[in-house]
Amino acid sequence: MLLMCTPFVAQAQEVIIDPHADLLYRQALPFLEQADAGVDNSSMRSVANSDPELSRQGQALAHTLPTAVALLKKSVALGHPVAKYRLALYYMTYLPAAQIPDAACPLLEESLSQGFAPPASAIATWCPPYNASPAYREALDALPSMATLYAAYYPQPATVLACSRSRPQGLEMQWGRQRDFQAEVYRLLGDLDPDRRQVLLQKAVEINGCASAQQRLTSHR
Repeated sequence: MLLMCTPFVAQAQEVIIDPHADLLYRQALPFLEQADAGVDNSSMRSVANSDPELSRQGQALAHTLPTAVALLKKSVALGHPVAKYRLALYYMTYLPAAQIPDAACPLLEESLSQGFAPPASAIATWCPPYNASPAYREALDALPSMATLYAAYYPQPATVLACSRSRPQGLEMQWGRQRDFQAEVYRLLGDLDPDRRQVLLQKAVEINGCASAQQRLTSHR
């Protein structure tokens, strides 16, 4: 835990995680876990009147989620890279699709620029024109050299993680280990760099057996 409170030095930048920001982020985690457990709100609402247990879960979600978001926002205000990602993930889960880019993308881009890998795939989906920019590719290229800095923050959830073997049900999140997100970065870099595509996709396969990358390698033989 002490590691979280010390400066992290990467190749081209220094990432400093404020101790109070980290405390706020970790205080939010139990509330996020409770909210994730009840994320299928549509089915919950549809039977809440006839099922007291689901009604209770809905009431618990209404309490825990705002608490988690408030703690995340305080952590984000202090610059916490992982809190930025989790707050963006909340926006991606609960906001209408048309509102997601404006709300989530600034947080995702800042988190990625601080060397945290999980925002990469969300940016690829939600954040034009940044996801086609040289800055995005440069940020992805820098991630492997910073991989050890955030080891204590995994596993992490994602809305879509192509290189994960987990297949969630319904509206559940996919949870990925650090190696799953590392493989995802190489898969995304393969899309952006045709000249190195084969090598990058092979790295994704070597890291966690990424089936999506393997299929692309096989189809190009």
